[in-house]
Amino acid sequence: MASVTRQYQEFILDLLAPLAPQPRRMFSGVGLFHRGVMFGLLVREAFYLRVDERTRAKFEDAGSGPFSYDRAGRTVRLAAYYEVPEGLLDQPEQLLVWARDAIAVAGAVKHR
Repeated sequence: MASVTRQYQEFILDLLAPLAPQPRRMFSGVGLFHRGVMFGLLVREAFYLRVDERTRAKFEDAGSGPFSYDRAGRTVRLAAYYEVPEGLLDQPEQLLVWARDAIAVAGAVKHR
């Protein structure tokens, strides 16, 4: 798994600044946390947000898929994180709406 560049990380953190995300290095990527819950993931110059049954459909409708990586010759998919549609990075206010949804999903999972 290739790591995320500092420039890409700073770009995403800038977009999410109103939410005050806290980045933490994880393996080859960066987890994005808000009040102790991980709502986002940066890996291989891609940004993923936490989803649930309710929010997954809007990602799929936008053509996005789950985070995946190859391990021991097979593809592993993490259906809890979907890639942010590229066009959304050009719409900062809308991106914040999606990120807030991801924070709510992550918070609900933590409190189950």
